[in-house]
Amino acid sequence: MSEETRHTIGELAQRTGLSVKTIRYYADSGIVPPTDRSPAGYRRYGPDAVARLELVRTLRDLGVDLAAIRRVVDCEVPLHEVAAAHAEALAVQIRVLRLRQAVLTVAARRGSGSAEVDDLHRLAQLTARERQHLVGDFLDTVFAGLDDQPAYPGVLVSMTPELPDDPSTEQIEAWLELAELCRDPTFRASMRRLARQHAADHDVPGLPRPDAVAVVRDAVAPALAAGLDPTGPDADAVVATVTRRYASLHGHTDDADLRQRLLDRLTTANDPRRDRYLDLLSVLNGWSTGGAIAPAADWFIRALHARMPEPAR
Repeated sequence: MSEETRHTIGELAQRTGLSVKTIRYYADSGIVPPTDRSPAGYRRYGPDAVARLELVRTLRDLGVDLAAIRRVVDCEVPLHEVAAAHAEALAVQIRVLRLRQAVLTVAARRGSGSAEVDDLHRLAQLTARERQHLVGDFLDTVFAGLDDQPAYPGVLVSMTPELPDDPSTEQIEAWLELAELCRDPTFRASMRRLARQHAADHDVPGLPRPDAVAVVRDAVAPALAAGLDPTGPDADAVVATVTRRYASLHGHTDDADLRQRLLDRLTTANDPRRDRYLDLLSVLNGWSTGGAIAPAADWFIRALHARMPEPAR
């Protein structure tokens, strides 16, 4: 190798953009050793030193430790193996950071105290088995005694969240809120009543038929789109359509008792937490949204109240 192919440490610094101090550190670590020394005792480096330093800089920028870098540049281990190992390590770190970000975002949004932050952090760290147990306990409470219903297996699947192995921050936030709903005793009780009313609406001879919520949602959709006032006379036809259809599906007469029953069904179903649960479920499972019942239920409840006789005094 000729003298012209040797580089001083200053020249390497100019060619690579690294500081003299950094290059000297890499040389002392054995990662980029000098080729020889000048007659005056200064370190000199061969042409391959530039490529080695550029590789070292790239790997350091990517977070690879010096021990692994030394094995790569010394050809003791293939670069792709080191890259794969560090990519996996980074993936784990990213998942942890997403989890922390989600917990802190939710806590900041709510103005949470230390106890709530601790609880959110615990919920975020649950294993897949622990998450399954929490949700399973909620669904068992809601659907207890209804497993003989034909629609039970499908409904159970449609209500079960599945947090991905590599969730986004949004999905972790959704899980935190959904888990809190699953533990809320008042929400459990509300969903339990709704499940039983839904089962009662289907407990009639013949083919499967829509329940009260489905009948109202289908009939009220055009009225909502048209901006129809539920308390005005133009809403009479919508109310009559719903009550007649509900009565015919379930073998009843369209009377005050049926309308009160329908009102009870809708009031139970009109828990905004139910729509929220379904929205969170969509985020977690990657499903499309659109199952909200609150707008139609609100509209029809107002319409029914406006048409019910005043209680006797």
